[in-house]
Amino acid sequence: MRLARRAARSIAVLCAAVVLPLAASVAHAESAPLATANDAASDLKFSQFFKSPIGPAGLELSDALRAADGRPVRLVGYMVAQEQAKPGRFWLTPRPVRMSEHADGEADDLPAAAVTVLLDPSQQERLVAHRDGLVVLTGTLSIGRVEDETGRVSWIRLQLPPGALEAQSASAAAQPDGNGHGHGHRH
Repeated sequence: MRLARRAARSIAVLCAAVVLPLAASVAHAESAPLATANDAASDLKFSQFFKSPIGPAGLELSDALRAADGRPVRLVGYMVAQEQAKPGRFWLTPRPVRMSEHADGEADDLPAAAVTVLLDPSQQERLVAHRDGLVVLTGTLSIGRVEDETGRVSWIRLQLPPGALEAQSASAAAQPDGNGHGHGHRH
């Protein structure tokens, strides 16, 4: 009996020595910020937006797109050329698109994989000039039905952080185009 009590006390001391530091490290881990690797943007491609092949229910959001919801992502696409740009936003698509809102109205040529790109709230009044060619944007992705003040519905949005467009412009201007010139220069 005495031996059993000593063994029980030894086990209790041993457990306390292991469990208390473990509990402290778990509490510390929960209060610590997430690792920077989790904050890094993931590359997401337009081809990953919908399940393929398209089934009887029509287009369905893919698991990859759903997994990216609320996370930082990097998208490469074409900025939609608009006749009447809206302040604080523009569209990004997998192929070049030119919209003639005045002539076409609601019958536009936006593909299903169009992303509404939203500027930082501090830039809501800013009109973004169209850029030819591919652009690379990094921001926080959100999915779900959202209707804007004009009645247009978006399903996929990319919220840009402050200064994202300026950084992208500077990067594009600094890269040579093969002729020794930056992309940002016209000849």
